[in-house]
This record gives sequence, C-alpha cells and structure tokens, in this order.
Amino acid sequence: MSQRDLVAELRSAHVEAPDRLRQRVRLVAAAAPAPPRRFTWRRALVVAVPVVAAVAAAVVFARPASHEQQATPPTVRAAVEHGAAAQPRAASPSGALAVPSPLSRVQTVSETLSLRVRDVSGAVKRAVRVAMSFGGYATAVDAATTRTSGSADLTLKVPRAHVQAAIAELAQIGTIVAEHVDVTDRQAGLNATDRLIARLQKQLATLRAQNAPAAQIAALTQRIASLQRGEAATRRSAHYATIHLHLATPQPAAVHRSHHHGPLHGVAVALEWLGIGAVYALAIGVPVVLVLVLGWLAARLVRRRREDALLSRR
Repeated sequence: MSQRDLVAELRSAHVEAPDRLRQRVRLVAAAAPAPPRRFTWRRALVVAVPVVAAVAAAVVFARPASHEQQATPPTVRAAVEHGAAAQPRAASPSGALAVPSPLSRVQTVSETLSLRVRDVSGAVKRAVRVAMSFGGYATAVDAATTRTSGSADLTLKVPRAHVQAAIAELAQIGTIVAEHVDVTDRQAGLNATDRLIARLQKQLATLRAQNAPAAQIAALTQRIASLQRGEAATRRSAHYATIHLHLATPQPAAVHRSHHHGPLHGVAVALEWLGIGAVYALAIGVPVVLVLVLGWLAARLVRRRREDALLSRR
C-alpha cells in the first residue's frame, strides 16, 4: 500500500472515541485554570495615562499666551554737535542741555527741543512770550489741536547771549521728551575772510596808484564788497540762536485690565485642565478600549467553538 493510499484510508476512517475518554477530556477541560486575560484595567491605565498626559501637554503648549504690552515711557534723547571751539556741555537748572557759547567768538547755535504739554494752545502762547521777553521773535508757528490731542512746531529766534536762559524757561513749559543742540564755530572762517579782504584792499590800493584799467579796479572792488557782505550776514545770523520747538500732548495710555484672581483661582484652573484632559482621554481612549474588548471577546468565542467542536466528535 502506498503512502498516498494510507493517508486516504486514514482520512476516510471514522474513529470514535470511547465514552470514557470523552468524559475524561471534559473533566480535564473543566479543571483547567482559566487562561490569563490579555486585557486588564491595569494595562488600560498604563496605556491611557501617557496618552492623556501627552494630549494635555500639547494643549497647554499650543494655547496662545496673552502677553500684556505695557506702554514704554518715552526716553529723553539728547545729542550735541560741537564746533571747532565749542565749550563742554553743561546742564541747566531745568534739566535741559545748555551749551555755553562765548560771545567773543562768532558761533551759530541751533537747538531742537521737544516737550510734552497738556495744553498746546497755551504752551504756544507762552513760548512766543518767552522768546519776545529775551529780545527774540517767532519766525514760524504751525499748530493743530483737536478735542483729545494737539501738536505744534515753532521756530524761534533768540539773541545768542540769552539762549541758555531762554531754553531754561522754555523747558518749564512741559516735560522734555527729546533735545538736540548744534553749535558751529564760524570765527575761524571769518578770520580767514578778514585776511583775504585785507590782501585784496592792498592790491586795490596798488592798482589805483598805478592807474590800472577801470574794469580791473571795479572787479576787485566788487569782490571785496561781496566778501564783506557775506561776512556781515554771517555775523548777523550768529547773533540770533535758532530754537526749533515741538509741542505735543501726551499719547493716550493703553487701557490694561488688571485681573485679580481669588484664592480658589488655582483650583478652578486645575479642574478646568483636568476636565479638558478627561475629554481628550474619552475621545481617544474609549475607541481603543472598545477595540481591545471586542478583540478579546472574539478570541474567547473562537476558542470556545474550537473546544466544543473537538468534544462533539464521535
């Protein structure tokens, strides 16, 4: 008999187990300990707790933080540009910059002063009065006001001999926001111009003594007069210091609401985040638990059917 025929005969043979053997198998199956459960609540917690913690951390770090922007107080800025013979900077009693300008030298002084005031209209009138009280005047005034704000720009001319006192009084009109002082020495240039004029006058006297052509004498005379006019204009402009005054009302401060939390605020926040974590845990953990439970029940059912099929054979 070949192996193939033997296998076919064994498959076709109907072997019946004796009743004694069947009864013993049932007793062994009943006495066998239950298989360990693959799914336990401890294992579920081991899986669910890290998931909930990760979700809560992601929510906390992804939550936009509201940072209150505090209004930055304006800073006082000051810059001084010194000329060839400018004196060291000194502070006036009002806190404004005061750069001494010796009257023995010809210097041009220009100062820009920015003040924060409450009443722009009143400040403009007071600034003009200050300039006039020192023998000066206003060359330009540009002011604009509304119900809540206002600003003005003035250009004042004040004799250089009184510029420090004028700046000190102008600084009392409001709060200094910014200041810039520029002092340029013109004396060296004027001295060079004086020496040039002296040389040209000697040449002119020589030409007149030699009966030079009238056109040559007229040209030299015109050049000397032009140099003298320029020198006089420089001295006149240096007699007055220029003050550029900017006046403005304070900017409306940003309204910041202060949150005063009670003693139970921390507990409420903790409960809030626990609730959020619970929601995420339910949304993510419940489907996972259901899948595990259904898988365990299906495996148990398949195993029970296999046992019943084995025991039902005769």
